[in-house]
Amino acid sequence: MKEISVREMLANAVHFGHKKTTWNPKMKTYIHGAMGDVHVFDLNKTAKALKEACDFLNRASREGKTILFVSTKPQTKVLFEEFQKEVGVPIIVNKWIGGLLTNQKTISARIRKFKDLKEMVKTGEIEKFTKKEQAKLKKDLEKLEEAFGGIEKMHRKPDVMFVVDGKRDKNALKEAEILGIPVVGICDSNADPDLYDLAVPANDDAISSLTYILSFIFDAVKEGKNKSNR
Repeated sequence: MKEISVREMLANAVHFGHKKTTWNPKMKTYIHGAMGDVHVFDLNKTAKALKEACDFLNRASREGKTILFVSTKPQTKVLFEEFQKEVGVPIIVNKWIGGLLTNQKTISARIRKFKDLKEMVKTGEIEKFTKKEQAKLKKDLEKLEEAFGGIEKMHRKPDVMFVVDGKRDKNALKEAEILGIPVVGICDSNADPDLYDLAVPANDDAISSLTYILSFIFDAVKEGKNKSNR
């Protein structure tokens, strides 16, 4: 793994948290101080946590475990989609559907419908319907694609979850907690670190920060997968 550099983290705005008025007091141990009214992370602790997160995900990937990557932040959508194309991991990038993990029966049925509609379009079977019916089916397919396209090949609950924004995607964290799924992820100063098994204290808004941190996370998973395939 490449070196995690405090200097590079500074250059990529990893150290900036949220305003002091919006912080979660549980993050106190990770805070170095403040710049004006904005909290600043202790980047030595961030570097240590990022290394631990990478080691954990590398090991999980090497063991063939399923890691679900969750981020409904617009700025990470392309990064996640490119990573999925390269590695094949399941991702959620648009919206967390309630019960995605805790209501497997209902969700599985909707994913089956999604796959059936895709097959109908692919084979041309959809053409046996009227134009009005085809339009409705295609609209249904678009909605299902948006909701489940990233997890189409995830046939069971994940072994691990990686979350970019624990505040924005708190429902994902709650479902993981219910099912006992380990959670690794970025934890900004306004989030609750107790909802993570491994929290990386860092800026989860700036694209420079996200790109820097995710480059380590993605490399760790890719390296683990490569070793598991040998």
